[in-house]
Amino acid sequence: MSNINNNGLFQDWKSNNKNPKARFILFLFRLSHLATKNKIVFLVFIPYLIFYRILVEWLLCCELPYKTIVGSGLRIYHGQCLVINDGTVIGNNCILRHSTTIGNKQLIDGNYSASPIIGNNVDIGSNVCIIGPIKIGNNVKIGAGSVVVKDVPSDSIVVGNPARIIGG
Repeated sequence: MSNINNNGLFQDWKSNNKNPKARFILFLFRLSHLATKNKIVFLVFIPYLIFYRILVEWLLCCELPYKTIVGSGLRIYHGQCLVINDGTVIGNNCILRHSTTIGNKQLIDGNYSASPIIGNNVDIGSNVCIIGPIKIGNNVKIGAGSVVVKDVPSDSIVVGNPARIIGG
């Protein structure tokens, strides 16, 4: 994923103007993500990571693991029922809405696939599932209720189950 910026703990603040819950979740996520920098920091952060998991994932129902790579400017609307696999990569200035699942899929042999790589400026509607080792290009809009299991080129609009391109 190119051009992923790391501008500190408040890099999502402006994108979530007037949305204190999203600001709170993303601040805690960015703080927990610091634990991935080295082993010593990880050991120091273990109590915080436990706190993060209980508060954000269990109580606020927003599963955004600290290992997930997320570019700056992430916007979360209605942060409920959000499930993102820790192997997912999300670019800059993306929008996530409630009841969205982004992750890997179980293969026939019982192992799991890689997780999606999502480009910059991707707008993901509510109730969307993006599953498997796929790539979503830049400037893509994914309609509510879509199930995306194949690559999506940049500058596309996709809808449906399975998702299909309807425009650009």
